[in-house]
Amino acid sequence: MEIPNPASKPRQPDPITVAEVEAIAAKTLSKQIYEFYASGSDEQKLLKRNMSGYDRLYIVPRVLRDVSDVDTRVEMFGSKLNMPIGIAPSAMQRLAGRGGEIDVARAAVHERVNFTLSSQSTTSLENVMAVKTSQGDSTPTPDFWFQIYLTQDLDKSVDLIKRAEVAGYKALVVTVDTPVLGNRVNERKNVLALPRGMRLANLEEDDADSAKTPTPTRNRLLMDARTKHDARLVVELGGGEMHASNLSWAKTLSFLRGVTTMKIVLKGVMTPQDARLAILYGADAIVVSNHGGRQLDDAPSTIEVLADIAHAVRGRIPIILDGGIRRGADVFKAIALGADLVWIGRPVLWGLAYDGDKGVGAVLNILERELSRTMALAGVREISEISSAYLAVANPTFGVTKL
Repeated sequence: MEIPNPASKPRQPDPITVAEVEAIAAKTLSKQIYEFYASGSDEQKLLKRNMSGYDRLYIVPRVLRDVSDVDTRVEMFGSKLNMPIGIAPSAMQRLAGRGGEIDVARAAVHERVNFTLSSQSTTSLENVMAVKTSQGDSTPTPDFWFQIYLTQDLDKSVDLIKRAEVAGYKALVVTVDTPVLGNRVNERKNVLALPRGMRLANLEEDDADSAKTPTPTRNRLLMDARTKHDARLVVELGGGEMHASNLSWAKTLSFLRGVTTMKIVLKGVMTPQDARLAILYGADAIVVSNHGGRQLDDAPSTIEVLADIAHAVRGRIPIILDGGIRRGADVFKAIALGADLVWIGRPVLWGLAYDGDKGVGAVLNILERELSRTMALAGVREISEISSAYLAVANPTFGVTKL
């Protein structure tokens, strides 16, 4: 399997949209790797809705306002960020470019954006954190966060959580929407094997001298189960390594508070009811996420549920949103509906395939410039001024209705 090396490519005209970056990545990556990153579950309806949902919203501009100095800076848990756009956790980034997570971390530090490392990374959490600590105390850098899937045996997750805290990660992002894996048809047809010298660095022993073969995980075997009996057998044999399907609000948050002092961020909240429970049980923030359309294909898009969730939260904890962000105007709309920060996942991988850390930086710069331009055109100078007063939806017959 050939992994792209951005330095070996002839220089192309700089892309000016995220879509153009993706088009380059689609040509650079192997078909198998591109589809692994790009595909969703079942019929991939939600994958498309996550993006098309933004098109249903109009931005209604105000005029004759001083927008000569638009400011996109925000703060999250006291960390000063250059833009309300962060990097979502995504697995096995070295498949997109040899620098992988290191290049993504470098771009996050350089652009000073929120960054979350996946527990299923192909670079150890300690080596990724070294990108930040190598800058020294005199250089302001964004906080790094760490994402984890809790397993059936919660004690098996403790060591990884402790490692992340000792390394210096400031928040623990707990993915809560994967009691089982979604029906990822493309993955079932094309089992992805990590090439020689590449591994899930936080979860596996170093086997760099041996070639990897497609060995399905217990979670993958459960996704492939043809009958209820087969599924039950996989769960019985899987033991503690399976994604936890036995979690509850009280049990999970109590466990987390007992093993870490990091901020706790719950990723995968899609209803006002669960947002209220997150606050009740002490979560520090939530991520409105449907796993990029890779879990329940018939779920709503994240932008569609955001306003109701924000109304339930009422500013008590930060709200992060991911899913479908491809333009600066999408960022504006998400903030207007109540998000404090948005995350991008796939666009980061496209940037990584395009030009390593510089490609990731290019994606962030594209979105920041589009957001800044959208703010100016809408008559907004600061992120705090963005609200639903700037949004409208089309009437069924003609005209628009303000939100």
